[in-house]
Amino acid sequence: MTTLNTTTDVRVEEEVIEHAPDIHPDELYASQPEPWAEWETRLVLYSIGIGIAGLVVLGALINMFLL
Repeated sequence: MTTLNTTTDVRVEEEVIEHAPDIHPDELYASQPEPWAEWETRLVLYSIGIGIAGLVVLGALINMFLL
């Protein structure tokens, strides 16, 4: 069970508010892609492809043996 330390939370929030004007607008939003974005995209596409191929194979096996 975790407990919240409200005085620490308030202090951290106040520090963030104090430094907010110092933050460059580019740092507020993800203007630059993450370094692993290309790798992650390929991983997702391969996973979708493997899933579709698995559905086709399972569909063919069900068609041959059960229907």
